[in-house]
Amino acid sequence: MTETTSPLWQPDARRVANANLTAFIDRYLPGADYARLYDWSVAEPAAFWSAVCEFCGIVHHTPAQVVLEHADRMPGAVWFRGATLNFAENLLRYRDDHPALVFRDETGARRELSYAQLAAQVGALTAALRAFGVQPGDRVAGYLPNIPEAIIAMLAAASLGAVWSSCSPDFGARAVLDRFGQIAPRVAFVCDGYHYNGKAQDRRVAVAEILAGLPSAEQVVAVSCGGGRVSQAPVPLHDWDDVLAKHAGAESAFTPLPFDHPLYVLYSSGTTGVPKGIVHGAGGTLLQHRKEHTLHADLKRDDRLIYFTTTGWMMWNWLASALATGCTLILYDGAPFVRPAELFDIAQQERVTVFGTSAKYLAAAEKAGLKPAQTHDLSALRTLLSTGSPLAPEGFDYVYRDIKADLLLSSISGGTDICGCFIAGNPIGPVYRGELQARALGMAVRVYDEAGHELLGQKGELVCVKPFPSMPVGFWNDPDGSRYRAAYFDKFPGVWCHGDYVELTARGGMIVHGRSDAVLNPGGVRIGTAELYREVERFPEIQEAVAVGHQIDDDVEVVLFVRLVDGLTLDDALRQRLRAAIRADVSPRHVPAHILQVADIPRTISGKIAELAVREAIHGRPVKNLDALANPQAIAQFQGLFDAS
Repeated sequence: MTETTSPLWQPDARRVANANLTAFIDRYLPGADYARLYDWSVAEPAAFWSAVCEFCGIVHHTPAQVVLEHADRMPGAVWFRGATLNFAENLLRYRDDHPALVFRDETGARRELSYAQLAAQVGALTAALRAFGVQPGDRVAGYLPNIPEAIIAMLAAASLGAVWSSCSPDFGARAVLDRFGQIAPRVAFVCDGYHYNGKAQDRRVAVAEILAGLPSAEQVVAVSCGGGRVSQAPVPLHDWDDVLAKHAGAESAFTPLPFDHPLYVLYSSGTTGVPKGIVHGAGGTLLQHRKEHTLHADLKRDDRLIYFTTTGWMMWNWLASALATGCTLILYDGAPFVRPAELFDIAQQERVTVFGTSAKYLAAAEKAGLKPAQTHDLSALRTLLSTGSPLAPEGFDYVYRDIKADLLLSSISGGTDICGCFIAGNPIGPVYRGELQARALGMAVRVYDEAGHELLGQKGELVCVKPFPSMPVGFWNDPDGSRYRAAYFDKFPGVWCHGDYVELTARGGMIVHGRSDAVLNPGGVRIGTAELYREVERFPEIQEAVAVGHQIDDDVEVVLFVRLVDGLTLDDALRQRLRAAIRADVSPRHVPAHILQVADIPRTISGKIAELAVREAIHGRPVKNLDALANPQAIAQFQGLFDAS
């Protein structure tokens, strides 16, 4: 990709002067620019992460004896040995009338909780969990929408040192049991349903199946969301409102715990087998999120942050941590297009200052012809965050042309594996078209070729060559750590290999070309699928596409599947136009051998295109875990399509 020389946006002097990042630089590395600060943050990790602790006001019960031990081991480094803290206490540091949570859903419902009210409800629920016998290390599971109750339950669990894990209620029962069944939760929070795309979704049958498959659950707390009520369970069943009323007035109590005490179990996508349970520690998660919120997203107390997510995506955990900044979280539950501009309507009504979403949402908004710059008052909005998949250069154009011209567009990238970002925003730096602004502070990110040689300005594997605090504590049910090491450290021993295909530009930005395990490699020439999608999705006839490699003899050919706008049919003329555009703007070697129309494209429950599942299906191989897909029925149209038997 050719680097553009002129930025799409750059902050004015006032914004730079008022940025948290500027204050951080002035305190710890006066006179530095971002590049110099980054170099210091990875060269002196103990000093940098200590500075983050101090600057962000991390609340400890016991200070660390040593900040970083075994810095040469990856995995194996030990962070903040001897320190004790409580994750929930850090998120509930404010207890005033400032709004903490504003809940909105597609039915028009609105609820608001102040920081004082939030702390009171967490205190009551913590007392209830203690009465249930919950101890540090016990697991507490939530099958809940993106509602205040989910955050309150998580904070109550964390207050006691229990391990929280959540699934969105759009997960089917089998997918939930594949996840919660591994961790054997002692307490389960469940809902009766949720609303999506104008319809009430009753989940009581799924809840009954889930509870029947979780013999470890000793207590169940039911939240009414969908208009019905969960009324039966194989163990004691409690109503949410009754539980809070019974323990009203209980003071918050925070159990001091070691820095690496388990906080969350998050899950891999599960499209190639049973999802891996990734265990994240309290201190590492807290420190990573505080750094990202404070320095990269520039969040302050008067900010109002929305992130379009569900409880089944790590961005929900990321969103919840922003309570530590004292800002207001806007929680939305429902379909993003239940009304054409629903999220922008909420952004206007709630005076959102930081709007987080996915690249997929932005592409869909552009296809739908939304132009909020002309239809909405977004004067409060100053930052737009995008993640989930690479944001195409045309997506950058859309944001600045049709959403807001004076806006920091931070396309960020990381993953469930680290519950954070390898590539992040820089609020004091410019934004260039198609380029993520910067490698995240404290993350020693490099780009390697297949032989482990470092690359600049060329595509390769995203790696991290030094430890960082939010590395997983480990995988669930992996006592010797072998599965954990195999997932990230087999390819380049001692170096984290993340599985993204990226490019580091000369000015320090990054371009993400897709997942490296989905790279297309005809004739030995590698290209990321995101590059192909950028070209294909320029066509107004095409809603979305998936490209995979089909094995033929000792080579692969590219197969492109397209989902067209409703009512259109793929013909030879469109195929020829697509091939000509790919040949001219991408690569002659990557012109698809086959272009086929499909009715739907498989996606994971978190919304990512399931390229590996499609690749397995077209070769006639079984897709191992259909329950990991949001639309498993879509796989049937690919199954055995190119089976070369």
